[in-house]
Amino acid sequence: MSGINYVTQETLDQMKEELAYLKTTGRAEIADAIKEAREKGDLKENAEYDAAKEAQGLHEAKVAQLETAIATARVIDLKSVDTSKVSILSKVKVTNLATKKQFVYQLVSETEADLKSGKISVTSPIGKGLLGMHAGETAEIVVPAGKINLKIEEISI
Repeated sequence: MSGINYVTQETLDQMKEELAYLKTTGRAEIADAIKEAREKGDLKENAEYDAAKEAQGLHEAKVAQLETAIATARVIDLKSVDTSKVSILSKVKVTNLATKKQFVYQLVSETEADLKSGKISVTSPIGKGLLGMHAGETAEIVVPAGKINLKIEEISI
């Protein structure tokens, strides 16, 4: 991930809430699972114990990732987003010139990206290609499948 993680206040609040849950309830649930598995006998051949310890490692990695994301978070106020050009948190209506299909993307940080809801990361190929562009311009973007040309129809919040 990049050095600064730009997020909305809503996303920062969600990350803090998830971190609090993971540090309290999540850790307690994993500790209970380890305790229960430990009571079942020989730890060398106890697959349940191994699975619980692995789950603990994954859990702690998630906690560390969230802590880093929160520590590097910078809240962006939607009112301060410049809609004269594409920037983080902009909603961009584009037309794929090859297929004539239109899409609306919102450029967000890596942690907020969710293609199903139309949110793409500013560090993705399309996000990088659109950043700084103005309405009416065409962006030629190199993606894994080749090159695409996206015409920027509209920029909003």
